[in-house]
Amino acid sequence: MRSTERQRGLTLLSPLAGWSTPLDEIPDPVFAGRMLGEGLAIDPTGATLHAPCDGEIIALPESRHAVTLRSAGGAEILVHIGIDTVGMAGEGFEAHVQPGSKVTAGEQLITFDLDLIARRAKSLLTPVLVMEGCGFTVVRSIENRELAVGDVFMEIVPVEQAAAQSGGEPRSGEPRSEITAAEARRVRVALEHGIHARPAAQIVGALRALAGNVSLVVQDRTANARSTVALMKLGVRHGDEVEIRAVGGDALAAVDSVAALLTGAHVPDGESQRPMPRAPGARAAAAPSPEAVRSASVQPPPSVPLEARAGAALPGVIASRGLAVGQSVRLAVREIEVARTGAGVSHEAHELDRARSQVRGRLEAARASASATAREIVAAHLELLDDPELTDGALALVADGAGAGYAWRQAIRGSIEALRALGDARMAERVDDLLDLERQVLLALSGNAGAGVAIQELPPESILLADELLPSQLVALDAARLAGIALAAGGATSHVSILAAAMGIPALVALGTAVRAVADGTPLLLDAEAGLLHIDPGVERLAAARRQLEQRAARRAAERAAAQQDCYLADGKRLEVFANIGSLAEARAAAHNGAEGCGLLRTEFLFLERETPPTEAEQHAEYQRIAETLAGKPLIIRTLDAGGDKPIPYLPMPAEENPALGLRGVRTSLWRPDLLRQQLRAILGVRPYGQCRILLPMITDVAEVRSVRAMVEEARADIGRQEPIALGVMIETPASALLADALAVEVDFFSIGTNDLTQYALAMDRGHPELAARLDALHPAVLRLIARTAEAAQDRNRMVAVCGGLASDPVAAPILIGLGVQELSAVPSVVPRLKALIRRLTLAECTEAARQALQQPSAELVRALAVRLAARENEPESV
Repeated sequence: MRSTERQRGLTLLSPLAGWSTPLDEIPDPVFAGRMLGEGLAIDPTGATLHAPCDGEIIALPESRHAVTLRSAGGAEILVHIGIDTVGMAGEGFEAHVQPGSKVTAGEQLITFDLDLIARRAKSLLTPVLVMEGCGFTVVRSIENRELAVGDVFMEIVPVEQAAAQSGGEPRSGEPRSEITAAEARRVRVALEHGIHARPAAQIVGALRALAGNVSLVVQDRTANARSTVALMKLGVRHGDEVEIRAVGGDALAAVDSVAALLTGAHVPDGESQRPMPRAPGARAAAAPSPEAVRSASVQPPPSVPLEARAGAALPGVIASRGLAVGQSVRLAVREIEVARTGAGVSHEAHELDRARSQVRGRLEAARASASATAREIVAAHLELLDDPELTDGALALVADGAGAGYAWRQAIRGSIEALRALGDARMAERVDDLLDLERQVLLALSGNAGAGVAIQELPPESILLADELLPSQLVALDAARLAGIALAAGGATSHVSILAAAMGIPALVALGTAVRAVADGTPLLLDAEAGLLHIDPGVERLAAARRQLEQRAARRAAERAAAQQDCYLADGKRLEVFANIGSLAEARAAAHNGAEGCGLLRTEFLFLERETPPTEAEQHAEYQRIAETLAGKPLIIRTLDAGGDKPIPYLPMPAEENPALGLRGVRTSLWRPDLLRQQLRAILGVRPYGQCRILLPMITDVAEVRSVRAMVEEARADIGRQEPIALGVMIETPASALLADALAVEVDFFSIGTNDLTQYALAMDRGHPELAARLDALHPAVLRLIARTAEAAQDRNRMVAVCGGLASDPVAAPILIGLGVQELSAVPSVVPRLKALIRRLTLAECTEAARQALQQPSAELVRALAVRLAARENEPESV
């Protein structure tokens, strides 16, 4: 019995004898929710699985409970014998094929013990699925009928053919478009932590304005690239090769956009490169409890005593460095009750939509005022909220009579199980994002946003104990009363860990179950520098830790107070200390920490996480607010630095083999001069005139500067501004450093971006994990490029600043000052310490430090020299 292909469609034949039934009958939310694909289920009466069509076996797990084959036309068919049969570890299954085998329709694939599966598995129902993202869709299926092996079972066609037959209607959740083209490309993933929540959300966002079907294929796994959940479930790691497939009118642009994200080595703000804990391989049942799904923690070494008695020290994983003394406060979270049966399909669907809209509104409001780190996390949650796998799965359950809350929970927990089944610690940590979203929507459905959390108000100096903590729970707590966080589970790269670090709250995770035995009110010393939680360590040790904290706080308070004054070296030489900022909130932090201005405003925050570019009015309003926050101090605004590691969804870039060497910085702006002109007019309108300066990124020659200056003059004429504006360039490439003398004739100031300058000078990708330790901006080659730039600036009486990462490294300050740098622009939190250090230096000392640094043959020797020369803080390492 052979399948017949007609017009590019494919007829699938029944692979089993039995009774056909809809997927909704399967007692598993992953299959019932169509998370892996569409199809039918068979309740088998026969014990031999046959091929439903001609094709090639592309996947056969060791447990032999499932098989995936690909037809000649590219359709991928998964047959999964029974539910939860993977746990049988192959017992009762015998495979007659192996991966790579060519098979014909009706050929025997697997025989199995029907009685054994009936006794051991959750269900005998066997899903037969057309895999999501393979480019085919079901147009006809035979439901609720007895089948013999070889009976016509389903008809599938390419999605473009189905769209044409239905009048061009696109699939749910995708833009309306005629499907006219197909593209495919293989790339190697350069993202440090692979595809997890935030990169997945970026991919979904990049595709939002593009039409067509887009999928990612990794070995035998395929995912809809418009689904954050589906992308996370692929379990893609750094260095994996993936194939991007796109069908539709925007196929090429879609492949280009996804490829740029995957190959740009972009590590989003807040990403950690610390080693990640390994997760155990335990699997959860369908719709497991929060305790069950949060099982990805790392248990401390068995040789370490884990009893939570007085004087004990529990080892954990450092999530946010620091020291905290306080009393234990347990966060108890109650499971939110949901009704399994709904009050009608229309009512429950409306309630689910209302709750999701309410959560969306809260998240969007929070994103507007959040830090850069929190904005990325909120953006990932917003993508998950509208994820087609989650929403379609929940609505399918509602259509079957489920309550909105029950349906949402089942859809979430099904995806959680799929992520945990990967056995990947990174993906296990993303479970918290799904749990957080589940909880937020369920609370909105209940009408009581504060329900479910036992703590209403934290006492002062609280060290929060919990099995796990969700991002929304952390931000809802009073940070002023929260001294530290100690979690039984969790991981160092979870979103809660990243948020805690951004908030400056010391945190340990993966402390193990012993934390549960710590009683409320127990004195604790949380040492997130040594990775230990000390249980009731005694009065003397607590007092010593408090003295250490008081000394640190006093020093920082003194530095912050002194930072409000202009900065001078000990011999009276003026040295300006500015701040790099990327939002209004960071501008406020810069002002609070004594920054003397903004040396770099990263304007990308206005262009990202949206479907259309910001208007001139929107940009001007935000620049004006930041200027007012700085109270007249200089505001240096960098024009849009897009491309490379900062892709923008509505600005699809041409395909590039190496984005780091392609359309980046000013090249992108000159490629899209309409956006640049709009941005220049918005900057020129900021008052008072003279406060703002314009900074151009990624300059490599004089012609680029002249082109932009001509546009600045046109924009001045457009808005009627008479006053000139200072124009500067970023020195980020060896070319610009070597041409600094020529550039100094054209511009008013230089700002050295040491991150990219180091990358290009050393030919080392700054996102490459194997090279990270060697990529040091104190390399003598980089220092010589800085020295050349400073010399050219001095010859033309131009100001030269450093705004890259090296400016935030206090040990580098003496060398940079000695090379001729007149301004350092650092992250806001470093400004007080940096000023305190500079005030203890003399120009002669700095000049000598620079002279010695330039003579060193390696970055290691320069850094060793810098450590010896720089003033060091004198405080204990740990307690």
